[in-house]
Amino acid sequence: WRGWGGAPYSTLVPSDEVTINYRHGLPVITLMLPTRRERCQFTVKPVVTTVGAFLQDVQREDKGIERAEVFATDGSKVSDATLMEVLLMNDFKLVINNTAHSVSPPVKDKLSSEHATEMEDIKSLVHRLFVALHLEDHQIRKERELLQKLDHLKGELLPLEQMKARIMDSADAKTSRLLWVGLALMSTQGGALAWLTWWVYSWDIMEPVTYFITYGSAMAFYAYFVLTKQDYIYPHAKDRQFLHYFYRKSKKQRFNVERYNKLKDDLAEAEESLRRLRQPLHLRLPIQEINDKD
Repeated sequence: WRGWGGAPYSTLVPSDEVTINYRHGLPVITLMLPTRRERCQFTVKPVVTTVGAFLQDVQREDKGIERAEVFATDGSKVSDATLMEVLLMNDFKLVINNTAHSVSPPVKDKLSSEHATEMEDIKSLVHRLFVALHLEDHQIRKERELLQKLDHLKGELLPLEQMKARIMDSADAKTSRLLWVGLALMSTQGGALAWLTWWVYSWDIMEPVTYFITYGSAMAFYAYFVLTKQDYIYPHAKDRQFLHYFYRKSKKQRFNVERYNKLKDDLAEAEESLRRLRQPLHLRLPIQEINDKD
């Protein structure tokens, strides 16, 4: 008779010729080699091994196999590029030479539940061994790397810190001078208005003048709000003027503010990583868990 795809098969043997069992989470396919007439086991990695690679392993084991193919239950040929994980989800036909083997893979979920306790014990043992053998060395190596990174960042920041200190002193001095100049101008204005009121003119003449001076000051404060989107509060105005002088001086002296901020952020991150690394309660926690706790 003819099988799937029109290929002639001489026999169709029962499924006990090919069996599949799971050992330690991996499928083990046992089949009878036609030439050697002995049973042979093939352990496959489902997420890595393809159908083509499995068939090649079978042909290498028995040189007398001239043809090895896999068909689905509906008669369609399974591609050699198909992963074994996909193939083992359903029943299939394994054709070796002119013999077709009917294969029914076991349900993986049931197998997993049966060996769940054993697998958890193995995982726990592997984790404990890894911690015992590698954690201390990893901690020391990581700490050494962080200390080297800290020294490198501090070395790069030192000249920038010195330049920044000089620029800040200059900007602070200019801002202070501007504040004193403002105080001097306001004192001069007050003295001039008093002199004009009591010695030169009368209050009847000076009252409209003071009104327009007050109204002009209100317009100036409103213009400040329009331009800066902030109220004219003396501490805020002082800080704004300080930053203006600071950035203008930085540009003249070619002080890279962005690079300085980047180095400061990297330094803070390295110091925080070193602090977490040296914290005994966090030594065995993954980074994600540490972040969640913090």
